[in-house]
Amino acid sequence: MPMMLRCLLSLLIVCSGPVLALPANKPTAGYTRVAIDTSVGRIIVAVDQKRAPRTSANFLTYVDDGRFDGVTFYRAARRKADPKYGLIQGGIDTDARRSLPPIPHEPTTQTGIRHLDATLSMARPNRPNSAMGNFFITIGPTPNMDARGDYIGYAAFGHVVAGMDVVKKILAVPTCCGSGPMRGQMIIKPIAIVRAQRLDGTPRPSRGVKPWLIGLNRKTTK
Repeated sequence: MPMMLRCLLSLLIVCSGPVLALPANKPTAGYTRVAIDTSVGRIIVAVDQKRAPRTSANFLTYVDDGRFDGVTFYRAARRKADPKYGLIQGGIDTDARRSLPPIPHEPTTQTGIRHLDATLSMARPNRPNSAMGNFFITIGPTPNMDARGDYIGYAAFGHVVAGMDVVKKILAVPTCCGSGPMRGQMIIKPIAIVRAQRLDGTPRPSRGVKPWLIGLNRKTTK
């Protein structure tokens, strides 16, 4: 068979396979975009409400309530073999005033959302059904975060559609301290999350008192 014909057949085979189309930075059915404005630039993520409905709903409630406004990216975990890759972690950290109840775990084996480059996923303690208001973004594929066998992995629920340059900038900042798996990974001067706001759809804030705002409101009225 002539070489050119072989190349054409190979191209047809590749093109006929399934293609994973990720939403661009524009409104896309089944996804909701959120802008995370930080002190070093803007990151826009798209959460996958169709495949990871519970995790996405939880994240969007934190956004709509303003629970992420004024928190930080506090962790930058660089790979020892290649520091250009790793993950950054942000959210409410240990601020219980901003937390909502833990949510049921949606493993990657259930959602089909793998930890690839620019994946948005929920951080959690070392137990199932414990994720609340902390999340991370991967820089480079991170398959060890995916569920396999008895390992439940982490709940990926979206990806970055704009601002990966900002994510990489945060990954590169100086770190120290921490313990256990986070040893040496805590950002010395945490990166402020000034505001997180949804870009699509109607906000659905939770009801009730917002404890983290009580002291802030008093300061503002003085």
